[in-house]
Amino acid sequence: MRVAVIGGGIGGLTAALSLHAAGIEAQIFESVAALKPLGVGINLQPNAVRELYDLGLDDRVLDTIGIQAREWALVGRNGNDVYAEPRGLLAGYRWPQYAVHRGQLQMLLYDTVRERLGPDAVRLGERVSGYRQDAQGVTALVETRDGRRHELPGRLLLAADGLHSAVRAQMYPAQPPIQWGGAIMWRGTTPGRPQRSGASFIGLGSLRHRVVVYPISRPDPTTGLATMNWIAEITVDNSQGWTQGDWNRRVALEDFIHHFEGWNFGWLDVPAMLRGAQEVFEYPMIDRDPVPTWVNAEGGREGGRVALLGDAAHVMYPVGSNGASQAIVDARVLGAAMVEHGATPAALQAYDQRLCADISALVLRNRGAGPFGLLGLVDERCGGVFDDIDAVIPAAEREAFMARYKAAAGFAKDTLNAAPPTIAPGARVASAD
Repeated sequence: MRVAVIGGGIGGLTAALSLHAAGIEAQIFESVAALKPLGVGINLQPNAVRELYDLGLDDRVLDTIGIQAREWALVGRNGNDVYAEPRGLLAGYRWPQYAVHRGQLQMLLYDTVRERLGPDAVRLGERVSGYRQDAQGVTALVETRDGRRHELPGRLLLAADGLHSAVRAQMYPAQPPIQWGGAIMWRGTTPGRPQRSGASFIGLGSLRHRVVVYPISRPDPTTGLATMNWIAEITVDNSQGWTQGDWNRRVALEDFIHHFEGWNFGWLDVPAMLRGAQEVFEYPMIDRDPVPTWVNAEGGREGGRVALLGDAAHVMYPVGSNGASQAIVDARVLGAAMVEHGATPAALQAYDQRLCADISALVLRNRGAGPFGLLGLVDERCGGVFDDIDAVIPAAEREAFMARYKAAAGFAKDTLNAAPPTIAPGARVASAD
């Protein structure tokens, strides 16, 4: 019943844990020689946190790598609130929303996989360059860092190999290039005092020129300073395409701070915050056009035995805090399908039918600014500067806008709270066939 999982990121590790709990053997292949806690802050929505809790990673564990978010707020160019709402438990969800360091979450999942599946469950330094399928199963084509090649047969292959997925490229050799809409993000962390609720996600500025900031650690009891994760972003002409070469690179503060000089609102001095970072990385805001199915088509009557998940399936603009969250949900829905159908092509088809169309629509919704679209409405109606937001966008319109996004992203409160577990406690696969 062995299933090959490509990629030791958040989606791949969660998939392996879910399959293991269901009684299915999983083998993970990760191309890097050693996993390290790389990256910056991310938010995990309650729909994803629910799944981690069901895997035994509850608040006692997650509180060690992040903090429970209390508020989500958008603030206009002149420092006045556009929209604010409580988040997580304070909003009435049964599960919190978490702000965490991405790398620490990955390492938590990695350590849990090694503890539960064994120390050899993750094969580091081994890249899967493609696959071959026949009636008996699917074979992963593996390359090691020293140039050796070998093959691993299995029942199914799950590709969680990210933005540059080799498996997706084999499934869709004519897929369009990576899509960049013109937004450039600079990301870093700085010691600072949390604002507002003490655990608030704040988006400040306009649709095409903004800063996002939120804490990803508790304040130090001596200094009162927490680790503040921040994103500084502008949108430029993208007619020439992305010309920097690297999809993420370390840059000097002087390369971009001039875009935010004068952004001092008293409660937040943006230039000072940017200067406080030890290192800054630059990223283009990118996604890929959705594909019609996440399961390979060459299975014929036997059915496809290869499926995409996480960024390999649906890399999307990071505007709704649902990139990592959706990868976790993918893994759990896939696990539930295997509990019902076994480690079979039918399970992959059930997973695809459950998620592909809706999440493809979410990719396009995020390309259209996602929840930050409220800032776009403010720009259109008053040029971004206002005294009374209700005179610009009535409260009912703002709330309806956010409710539509939550529903599309899978974390509408009442629906989520009432939903049964994705995988019933203790559920295990009945058969491999």
